[in-house]
Amino acid sequence: MLVTGSASGIGRHVAESYYRAGHRVVFADLSAPKLEQICAQLPTGTGGDALPVAFDARDEQGWERAIADTVARWGRLDVLLNIAGYLRVDELLSAPLAAVHDHLDINAKGVIFGTLLAARQMCRQPEGGHIINVASLAGIAATPGLALYSASKFAVRGFSLAAAYELAPHNIAVTVVCPDAVQTPMLDLQVDRPEAALTFSGGRILTVAEVAAAIEEARRRRPLEAILPRHRGWLAKLTSLYPPLSGWLVEPLRRCGRQRQAKRQAERQGNGRQEISPQ
Repeated sequence: MLVTGSASGIGRHVAESYYRAGHRVVFADLSAPKLEQICAQLPTGTGGDALPVAFDARDEQGWERAIADTVARWGRLDVLLNIAGYLRVDELLSAPLAAVHDHLDINAKGVIFGTLLAARQMCRQPEGGHIINVASLAGIAATPGLALYSASKFAVRGFSLAAAYELAPHNIAVTVVCPDAVQTPMLDLQVDRPEAALTFSGGRILTVAEVAAAIEEARRRRPLEAILPRHRGWLAKLTSLYPPLSGWLVEPLRRCGRQRQAKRQAERQGNGRQEISPQ
């Protein structure tokens, strides 16, 4: 399997988990030194095999090389996990135009390039394959404060659902996974930003292990879509079905999110004081 975003967050946890379970895993991300370091630290004797491949998900030629390296190493590509993502927090009116390119190029076009090129390889395999694209609840419900991120994840979800139907006759499954906020470096970027308050409006923050478990269940069951947690997913779908509902819910959810941001900020400051406290 090929896992993008393997250098940190969800991607690293998923790639390492599958390696430890005895799978053959391509660790894919931008930084070759970091990938090589991660792979060098993996335990031996698991039965797994790791191949670090550095490339930019925005680069279709990079995708071609990564898939070619995978096939050269193991003769096939059974599973693609598109996990790499990008988020920059800006109010829409102050967002730099470059942020439009970054969100759509990495989050949307990167997933589309990977899906298309992986599917072409899987079509050559009698057993087909499975493509799992990680979107977000922000790809189901419009998320003020993260408009560019939300737009890119809407694109991922819409493309994945359409591709699933088109590729099914070729024995290729496509699943889109839509998690709520997850404790990753991407989440840490949002703690101090009031624009991102809606990110923190849920009951709790998901762990990377929970997302990895949802991905593994999706790999086994091959559904069109996996949403977690389910109650937030249904709320997101309801607001998408009836957009005016968002107007009624945004401010209460935003207030809740800001309270939780403040709590996380206080906890972080408290931890900092403990670290520098005298012995």
